[in-house]
Amino acid sequence: MAVILVTGASGQLGNELKVSSRNYFGYEFVFTDIDTFDITDEEAVKKRIKTIHPDWIINCVAYNLVDKAETDSVNAFKVNGQAVKNLVETIKGSECRLIHVSTDYVFDGNSTTPYNESSITNPQSIYGKSKLEGEKFALQHHGTMIIRTSWLYSSFGNNFVKTILKLGKEKESVNVVFDQTGTPTYAADLAETILSIVSRVIRNQIAFNAGIYNYSNEGVCSWYDFATEIINESGLKCKVKPILSKEYPMETKRPYFSVLDKSKIKENYGIQIPHWRESLKKCVKQLIK
Repeated sequence: MAVILVTGASGQLGNELKVSSRNYFGYEFVFTDIDTFDITDEEAVKKRIKTIHPDWIINCVAYNLVDKAETDSVNAFKVNGQAVKNLVETIKGSECRLIHVSTDYVFDGNSTTPYNESSITNPQSIYGKSKLEGEKFALQHHGTMIIRTSWLYSSFGNNFVKTILKLGKEKESVNVVFDQTGTPTYAADLAETILSIVSRVIRNQIAFNAGIYNYSNEGVCSWYDFATEIINESGLKCKVKPILSKEYPMETKRPYFSVLDKSKIKENYGIQIPHWRESLKKCVKQLIK
């Protein structure tokens, strides 16, 4: 029986993997988080991996407080970089496969065409730089698949969808930037994609192709478009007003353009990806029921 270890299981993606795993039988899932398995602790990683002896590791651990990372770089690099190195050095040379989740923040956001896996990385924030360092460590293991994603949301945890729903109930209007473009990713869709790939590889239905892949939902929108659709789907009366990024200053510069080209994952693994509006409807329905 294949053993699948999921780290960072209390986050958005980790929780969605728990939900999705209920549909996958014949595997032993081990869900851990910092309370039960601190992957920034090198010795703890060696000991735990030796005990669990996983065939697959899905690493969802991330320091994703983008603004806080600017003044807390030590911890950002510890979680997003060193922790990945700990995992890789423990499994290097083995047949254990690693799926590591990364981010669109490894790019500078200045492109005018979708980023593919070979696009030049140029992170503009500590968060992006720390995630890129994690990618470099991850690729030192021959059996690594990196999945870069963007604008992640879910019915679990804190995210943009929940924030807009909360503000939509409390306020008559909300200001949202319209000059930042990307694609939302429903964590439930990403979780299902990951487990589908793992399951089909284990069952020899498809070949495992290591390397970097992009995944987000289909379609393109601004944060303003996204917020407008959230309000519409929820039936709230709050008005969404478009503003420029400079009118909503933040500690860390956000990418103006972070659309990801998903051709590679669709071609290599036969993945069908839902449009972001379709997936948003499912999530909002779940949150307001």
